[in-house]
Amino acid sequence: MTRASWTNTTHDWAAEVDTGHLALVRGAPAEFAPDGSRHLVLEVLAYAADEASDDGGGRAVVVVRPDGSVSVRDDGRGTDTRLDEHGRRVKKPVMATKDLRFFDFPEAEPLPDGSPRRGMSVVAALSEWLVHTNRRPDGAWTQRYEHGIPVTGLEPVEADGSTGTLVRFRPDRALGPVTGPGADGLARLATAWPQLEVRVDDRRGGGRTRR
Repeated sequence: MTRASWTNTTHDWAAEVDTGHLALVRGAPAEFAPDGSRHLVLEVLAYAADEASDDGGGRAVVVVRPDGSVSVRDDGRGTDTRLDEHGRRVKKPVMATKDLRFFDFPEAEPLPDGSPRRGMSVVAALSEWLVHTNRRPDGAWTQRYEHGIPVTGLEPVEADGSTGTLVRFRPDRALGPVTGPGADGLARLATAWPQLEVRVDDRRGGGRTRR
């Protein structure tokens, strides 16, 4: 099957990068990340919650770092990755194209902060950089983005027998001071996803919160 014939569920497989979409998000940070960096973390956790719901439960660890970056690791199936008709490995373009379920339909699903869920591309577009590491049964890779634009290809990483994703990003200065989300507040919001166990590790000196 050709790549163009793949069924689109959450994202358009035919496009790797939608520069117009990313520019739209970057031009309106107050609209797409009304709660600053905490909203971006919730956008990432929403995908982990999807996986947990499908699998009957799951875990995610959020790490808030002194340099202003945040990472979210989950134990789901990993981002869908396929081989095209030329034998080239292609991942679902979750970071650089819009989520077809949510972006144009802000009423579709609210995040726990009460704001609309828009998709992972909002996180990538509103971050100075983002690194997406993906682990699936058939391989593992990592890719770096800057303001939503991929600046590397899929770089293989050593498999460790696990599956899931690790998304680490540093929110753009357009969101204001990069202080990261409060661990306590984020953990409370995450209780909106009962099938996802979330632990927040605040390495800025704020201690740890577990749920």
